[in-house]
Amino acid sequence: MPKTTRDIPPPLELACLKALWSLREGNVKDVQRVVAQSRPLAYTTIMTVLERLVRKGKLVRRKVGRAFVYSPEASRDAMRRVAIHELLESFFDGSEAELMLFLGGADRQAAPAPARAEEHARIDTVLL
Repeated sequence: MPKTTRDIPPPLELACLKALWSLREGNVKDVQRVVAQSRPLAYTTIMTVLERLVRKGKLVRRKVGRAFVYSPEASRDAMRRVAIHELLESFFDGSEAELMLFLGGADRQAAPAPARAEEHARIDTVLL
């Protein structure tokens, strides 16, 4: 089964992106210094992650002397919009109203709709 590329980067890639959003641009050592505040990682690990992000189109790099300087291709807000859209599609079937109800603290589990209650009973029976 082929792997699908998600628009939301995994945690380590996101940590490097966050570092570059705060720095605006930086080399591997700069990113490593920022990431190390929460997660100490080897220079080569950071370099591999940055190169992966370049291949995915999330970063751009340019040569300065003997080193590469990396900068984010997408803004933090653009990445947030993508993440919210993925959350909306994955957990709320694309319904912004459902998301807002959830964020507003509406307890949808307290009184399930009759059809949902029947469905839950069937699931419980099957599991027994």
